[in-house]
Amino acid sequence: MAIVIRLDRMLLERRMTLTELADRIGITVANLSILKTGKAKAVRLATLEAICRELDCQPGDLLEYVHDLPPEDGDASR
Repeated sequence: MAIVIRLDRMLLERRMTLTELADRIGITVANLSILKTGKAKAVRLATLEAICRELDCQPGDLLEYVHDLPPEDGDASR
């Protein structure tokens, strides 16, 4: 995936747990975990805003675009 979520890094820097952040922004730990692990397909702007408010950061601190790496040799999906 080309968009990488850096929520784990921000939580570590802010010394905050996923559970604490979930409680502060009113989202379930399970849904926040999906975002943290990069399995989310979308994120609401209101959720992103709440995360940024509680972590005192910018959206760019949480989201990073990286070029997809080419498939490795022997990858059957080519």
